Amino acid sequence: MILKQIKALWFICNPTDHFPSINEKLDFFFFSPAACIEHLVNVWSIKKKLIVFDLCCSPNVCAMQNIQGSDKKYFTNCKQWYHRKICGKPTVVTYECCPGYEKVTGEKGCPAALPLVNIYKTLGVIGATTTKMYSERANLQEEIEGPGSFTFFAPSNEAWAALPTEILDALVSNVNIELLNALHYHMINKRLTSDDLKHGASFPSMYQDLNVHIQHYSNGVVTVNCARLVKTDQHATNGIVHVVDRVITAITNNVNSLIDTDDDLDTLRTAVAAAGLTSLLENEGSYTIFAPTNEAFEKIPPETLTRILGDPLALKDLLNYHILKSLHCSESIVAGTPMETLQGTVLEVGCDGEEMTINGKAIVTQRDKLGTNGVIHYINELLIPDSDKSLAMTPDMKKLLRNHILKERFSSKNLYHGQELETLGGVKLRVFVFRNSLCIENACIAADDKNGRFANMFIINKLLTPPMGTVMDLLKADDRFR
Repeated sequence: MILKQIKALWFICNPTDHFPSINEKLDFFFFSPAACIEHLVNVWSIKKKLIVFDLCCSPNVCAMQNIQGSDKKYFTNCKQWYHRKICGKPTVVTYECCPGYEKVTGEKGCPAALPLVNIYKTLGVIGATTTKMYSERANLQEEIEGPGSFTFFAPSNEAWAALPTEILDALVSNVNIELLNALHYHMINKRLTSDDLKHGASFPSMYQDLNVHIQHYSNGVVTVNCARLVKTDQHATNGIVHVVDRVITAITNNVNSLIDTDDDLDTLRTAVAAAGLTSLLENEGSYTIFAPTNEAFEKIPPETLTRILGDPLALKDLLNYHILKSLHCSESIVAGTPMETLQGTVLEVGCDGEEMTINGKAIVTQRDKLGTNGVIHYINELLIPDSDKSLAMTPDMKKLLRNHILKERFSSKNLYHGQELETLGGVKLRVFVFRNSLCIENACIAADDKNGRFANMFIINKLLTPPMGTVMDLLKADDRFR
């Protein structure tokens, strides 16, 4: 299989040359008029040794990665390369002519440049036929055929097919207003290549100048309103087309407003206000919020939730653990990546196939609800910082604490040898009086009690271990004494 892939790429780059035998020297490079693909392609075995080599081709040969078992594809011009696995799934790499070029028999790479056409015709050339059809129906055809310099983020055919039926029906039932407005929101009134789409940039669309929001991640993924660009830089005589993987909608509300108006986030809304985070989520910024749904909060015992909501400092610390310092759309995640939270600790945000994961758990139920100052991903389980997990009120922890609290108020001055003290957990603890110490079971008490209004506190030198049977029981349970 590897040999076939190498040969396929070899003959794209060098259609007239012979393929070298394994006995030939492999320190070669082939340069067409503008040499490019400087990318590690494969491992070649010669005499049981692995030799890694580069194949250089025309800059007009591009690579495509397809995730096995899905229709998801990642295109690259080889300046940027993704992982051999994306979201834990292996990929198949194939090679094809870059947009606007085609092969010529007997020539290396894809040297022939195709003639440029207007944006309307380009939509058909690149396979965005549904966008082309809707452009015609919305009377947009004349505009994108005529003079101008536009950037069109064209939804793929699959993106239109994935649109909920009620939304699509609303658009196509009013093509001269709703559909035209939707298409204009996908357009910018100037030519922008993928290199011009800088991380965090916003550009006014051709629909009421409402901004579209760009994220250009270090792994090469580019998104507009969290829609991934799946084919970039499709040049036309009157602009440029980028194919995106979903239909985008106008963004007008900040993330706090999105939380306020969502019934599934009622408890989170209360928590945000109680923690004093409202102004943070209203102001300018670029955040990622993992928003616990009402269902997530319902998994917490009511008394614990009441205690959390009643402690603003602890609540703020908990919620800050759910907020990342930067904006991450789900499509930007191709592997597990540590990301810093406002709390100062780190979450590992990753993916497993189609599932988005947090700290290895697939708890994200809805993704990419975008606001003007961040993005919200819904989760069905609260995130607990590592520093707090040891303090979580587990059943064992609750039992341990109850066995450290006596049912009655005692002073150490009133304790005597052989006395039994009953705990809230129903366990009886024995008092031992020695010449220089006073002990309860295996722990000894400090010299002075701490007296409160309603209770006394003994300071002990270790955790109490209630008796677990007789001496004979302990001997029988220990293999060393059998």
